[in-house]
Amino acid sequence: MEKLAKRLGLRTDPTIFFVSAGFMVVFVIALVVAPGPIGDAFAAGRAWITAKLGWFFILGVSGWFLFLLWAAMSSHGNIRLGGQDAKPDFSNISWFTMLFAGGIGTVLMFWGVAEPISHFSDPPFDTVEPYSVAAAEDGIGIAVYHLGLHTWTIFALPGLAFAYFIYRYDLPVRVSSVFYPMLGEGIHGPIGKTIDIFAVLGTLFGVAVSLGLGSSQIAAGLDELLGTGTGVLVQVCILAVLTAVAVGSIVAGLDSGVKLLSNINIGLAVLLMIFVLIFGSTLFLLRGIVQTAGIYAEMLPQMAFWNDLLADYKGSGDDGWGWQADWTVFYWTWTVTWSPFIGLFVARISRGRTIREFVLGVLFAPSMFTLVWFAIFGWSAMEIDGIGAEARNALGDQAGQISEAVSNSIPLAMFAFFENFPMTTFVQGFAVVIVAIFFATSSDSASLVVDMLCTGNAEPGPTRQRVFWGVAEGLVAAMLIVLAGDAGLTALQQVITVIGLPIFILVCGMAVSLAMGFNSETVDKVTVADAPDVEELTRD
Repeated sequence: MEKLAKRLGLRTDPTIFFVSAGFMVVFVIALVVAPGPIGDAFAAGRAWITAKLGWFFILGVSGWFLFLLWAAMSSHGNIRLGGQDAKPDFSNISWFTMLFAGGIGTVLMFWGVAEPISHFSDPPFDTVEPYSVAAAEDGIGIAVYHLGLHTWTIFALPGLAFAYFIYRYDLPVRVSSVFYPMLGEGIHGPIGKTIDIFAVLGTLFGVAVSLGLGSSQIAAGLDELLGTGTGVLVQVCILAVLTAVAVGSIVAGLDSGVKLLSNINIGLAVLLMIFVLIFGSTLFLLRGIVQTAGIYAEMLPQMAFWNDLLADYKGSGDDGWGWQADWTVFYWTWTVTWSPFIGLFVARISRGRTIREFVLGVLFAPSMFTLVWFAIFGWSAMEIDGIGAEARNALGDQAGQISEAVSNSIPLAMFAFFENFPMTTFVQGFAVVIVAIFFATSSDSASLVVDMLCTGNAEPGPTRQRVFWGVAEGLVAAMLIVLAGDAGLTALQQVITVIGLPIFILVCGMAVSLAMGFNSETVDKVTVADAPDVEELTRD
């Protein structure tokens, strides 16, 4: 394989690159040849995982959150990533902005209206009436739970592990480096390479699912504007165009331009949020931001450990999957496949910060933005639909219009929402542009990170390598869209739940590895020179 890599002009670890690429190609071919059996296999896999291991995902992420808080508040929080004399590369404001830039902009655009409205119209708790005040409070609280502190925990734990072991022990930029305390020099052997292959494949599929969701939302927006339809062919064409844009930026070497474009895109998203705040019920939404913080704080302890224990006794015939399988378990498995991608990005921009600064910043700064986003879009959407029987009666036929749109097509939610605001066509088009730019920049950035996971080097590899991964992400996403067909989101949930399980187990191992690394530190002298050597670290 080394000879083949040289012949192709690649600069990478041949085993990780070719095995990962081989598995990806085999999977794409299998989808083309036998989409039905493959779909059935993923459905069966998801059924087993959610029924038997749903509790494991719920407990796991909450456990990681508590572990990170302990690391930040303990004496280990004083450890500086990169050595005692290292200085942060970015100011706090720039750092916070970049955290969001590398995070979940597309996801907030997709779920900002859809999730609160979904729980508002179809509450997960049996004692809560749809469209009631209680349903509205639960809807907003659950949405923030799913995309707040727990989501950023899934990014922060791998990010901290990357930063700690790569900066303090000068190890390759690979997931296997995180397991140095357990494997020692074995990170360069078969076990280490197997870990890296799983990480590459998990990242590929996680990004592909996000691209699939993004293309479905763009298709819904274009259909509203131009009547183009939202079928599989339309989504695949959208995917092809935007993948071509991402690949074009790779070929042109426009990294600085893509970074600028990402920052501009965040600015556009903030403008969209301000537009809703100003042209919606401004005072109601400002009060909603404050109250959402309280609702989230009250619900967090319960939601962090709730795993729908009594689903079997509700007479729903769901074989114990319950509401949790469609929402929380899907979110955690999907997000964890992104964790090597976002974790590495967060680690790269956090050199020079202490563990305490890293944990508190990565967990709370983006989560605060997420809370404000859901408060503005979620409360506004629920108010338009009518909160409580009196309000819905006053609205008459206008009540429930967004809920109805969501029940027909989740990607349509944001665009149905904007029909209640001035300059509807312009704002809907503006939203399509935001999603499209998030889509293209995410694909470009993901290609860079996947390439790094193969090379083990923070410096970008040859352009042809990044182009390959960019095309691969688009191709896998297209095949997943074809596989999903009319099943749409459900099929994507099935795929990502199965793919996410081994990555989730890897991240659990990262927490253990970090604890071993902390145990080997001389906490009173946190300098690079004091970092334990190989024998000491592996012995402990």
